[in-house]
Amino acid sequence: MTSPAAVRGREVRQKLLAAAVELIPERGWTAVSTRILADRAGVTPSVVHYHFPSLQALLIEAVTGAMRQVLAESGTFFETARTPADAIGGMLASVDQYSGADPMSLLFIEAYLASTRDERLREEIAGLVDGFRQRLSRWLDERGEPAPEATAAVLAAVIDGLVLHRGLGAGVDTGAAAAVLRKLVTDPTQEGK
Repeated sequence: MTSPAAVRGREVRQKLLAAAVELIPERGWTAVSTRILADRAGVTPSVVHYHFPSLQALLIEAVTGAMRQVLAESGTFFETARTPADAIGGMLASVDQYSGADPMSLLFIEAYLASTRDERLREEIAGLVDGFRQRLSRWLDERGEPAPEATAAVLAAVIDGLVLHRGLGAGVDTGAAAAVLRKLVTDPTQEGK
């Protein structure tokens, strides 16, 4: 049985993580302070350091948790797509929900930028990207794609790039991008024709 204090502690941690996910896109990574974060979460600043070794550790946990969730949700194409071409369509359709200026896009952009100055954050994000690429590579390999690892690396980079470009106002139509990317993968319906 979990004690009431442990339950409250988990709830406070979740409030702090949720506040960080809100504040990073609003203010930028470096403008999130312990005081601002605590105020948003509705707790005292001392609680932040009770639950996390540092503000940076809290921000990293918040961002990587949000990234994990987005990757898990966007990976539904693994369950529904029959062919690599179908998967590309599903992956790019998932990009359409991000304008490049929405909170989740800004969260990712801020995290990528901050990772250039923080080795732990860089390693955490790199691990998430690598995990997604490995999962995609295995999926492509199971469907007979001749270069699954390289194809997965290119597709993951394209997804990131499309969101980053949208943030710059230089977005590419995902339908046009899908047509180009489908040429990268084997179409089993065209084999032997």
